[in-house]
Amino acid sequence: MQKELTINTPHEGFINITGHVSEILGQSQGNHSLCHVFIPHTTAGITINENADPDVVEDMLIALDHMVPELAYKHAEGNSRAHVKTSMVGSSVSVPISGKSLCLGTWQGIYLCEFDGPRRRRVIINII
Repeated sequence: MQKELTINTPHEGFINITGHVSEILGQSQGNHSLCHVFIPHTTAGITINENADPDVVEDMLIALDHMVPELAYKHAEGNSRAHVKTSMVGSSVSVPISGKSLCLGTWQGIYLCEFDGPRRRRVIINII
């Protein structure tokens, strides 16, 4: 089964999409073992991280800004930092499924990582 989400994002930030993914999983029929979440964009990523303390995602943004500083990038659109951050974070995650539940850890959530917003982003979820 494949479904698509559309998410309106802020300028930059991590958006917890775990509930959306779980809802799609709940709509699936049959026995499945894997959920794959993919974002088809070059300036936004997907990751799994802590969902209990909002300071963690803020710290992630601070760390990524530190690792990818403002430089004299050559890309004419001016969003090279967003491309680099996206490559570092990645464009997909896979999560095992048990029954109709994602096998995430107690503190884990699935995040859309926006580095070049605000934008309207597509997220593709495959239940395998």
